Amino acid sequence: MRTLRTIRTSTAGTRRRGARRTAATAAVVATTALTGAAVQAAPAGGTAPTGTAPARAAASPGAAGLGDPLFPLDGNGGYEVTHYTLDFDWRAPRTPFPATATVRATATQPLSRFNLDFAGNTLRSVTVDGTAATAVREGDELVVTPRGPLARGRPFTVEVAYTADPTQTRHRGDAVKDYGWIPTPDGTVLHPQPNGARLVFPSNDHPSRRAPLTFRVTTPPGLRAAANGRLTARTEHPDGRVTWTYDSEQPVAPQLVQLAVGRFAFAERTGPGGLPLRDVVPDALAAPTERYRALTSAHLTWLERRLGPYPFRRYGVLVGDVDRRAALETQTLSLVTKPVLLGDRVAAERVLVHELTHQWTGDSVALETWSDLWLSEGHARFYDRLYAEEHGGGGLEAAMRTAYGNHDRWRRAQGAPAEPAEPALFGSMRYDGSALVLYALREEIGADAFARVERAWVTEYRGRTAGTRDYVALASRVAGRDLTDFLRPWLYGGRTPPMPGHPDWRTAPVRG
Repeated sequence: MRTLRTIRTSTAGTRRRGARRTAATAAVVATTALTGAAVQAAPAGGTAPTGTAPARAAASPGAAGLGDPLFPLDGNGGYEVTHYTLDFDWRAPRTPFPATATVRATATQPLSRFNLDFAGNTLRSVTVDGTAATAVREGDELVVTPRGPLARGRPFTVEVAYTADPTQTRHRGDAVKDYGWIPTPDGTVLHPQPNGARLVFPSNDHPSRRAPLTFRVTTPPGLRAAANGRLTARTEHPDGRVTWTYDSEQPVAPQLVQLAVGRFAFAERTGPGGLPLRDVVPDALAAPTERYRALTSAHLTWLERRLGPYPFRRYGVLVGDVDRRAALETQTLSLVTKPVLLGDRVAAERVLVHELTHQWTGDSVALETWSDLWLSEGHARFYDRLYAEEHGGGGLEAAMRTAYGNHDRWRRAQGAPAEPAEPALFGSMRYDGSALVLYALREEIGADAFARVERAWVTEYRGRTAGTRDYVALASRVAGRDLTDFLRPWLYGGRTPPMPGHPDWRTAPVRG
């Protein structure tokens, strides 16, 4: 995602809140474990659980969260999702509609109950393997108790029927602003980042938890639906309604899921190597945005020279008919709003290259934790500025010198690049501040070695989850020397280290 403005907050205050949040998480997990024992002793409906007595005794609740340093209750333990199917019966803009989420998963422990991240909406029913289950809403958690415990390694299917509310959004004070469902004049687009997927469907909502996804969206006459991946079926009904079926083709993190409904044109072309390109554009914006959308093939060629083959089977731009400047790297179908695509060429191309870069770093190479966001946004910002430098925009070095001057202030207000303060997670430190770390590494090891590190990063971790330690280890191996002592103060220190090759660069003083 492209940052729009800087937000400052108190790092010390954030750390205190983080400590309280961690303690609260521990209390939730402890409470879950205690109440789980009662579920084992008296299963819902009084029916004996499947499996042997020892397996029943060993069953326990899945964790209510994954313990992420910033969002400890995001994601869930005890199972891995293997597939999502979302059936949406879309009615009209800003109008609730019937929805069903079918979640296929495999238990990773003997489970007495488990959680799904699910917020808002109106719950109607929950079944596990076709049998009614007990379901309780606890904040953003949907706590599901099946009729009997689930053995470790057992596949199971959860079906959640609900009434979806496409007006649901949440707000952050940083660059994300509003997220969740984003209404448009005739439909919707999605901005799930960071953890707004739960406003759309029940999920294991953490960037490290990915699964393939199928969308089946039925729209009224005249409207179209678009989603991640490939359109596999278009079914017309006697009343004029149409069901659009999309297959994500590859696993996708909940924060990268996209669904758009509206009066769209599908603009198709071919990219490098025959890559299918499909833009989804509101009818009235098709012509005005064409000049920038037509550059996608050239952007792909430029990035493939630096990062290797594009990691997915197709790509496209979804033009969001909203008035705010925003963009998001939703997998294979990046959201870019109309003010970006109707504006200045350099700024528009930077956003387009930024979101395309994310397909390699952030989408294909997924985040291990939210503290690793610098690896996603820092790379996207580094390459969007490098592209601009080579295509008539501002110079990379000048931008990095400015970022260096601000770096100590950003560290104090927003946290170090790999140790962010949550209220400012999507602040300037995760963008230019994190690109500066990559720039410093390039200055330290040289442009050729840095290029090899970058290509190795997106190649070795393609389709996998990775974090900061993985990047430091890989960079050390490719560069032929241990870079831990060099990178640690850049990523975690309280002060910005000297910039290699630029002894004259200075940081602005930090007051207060």
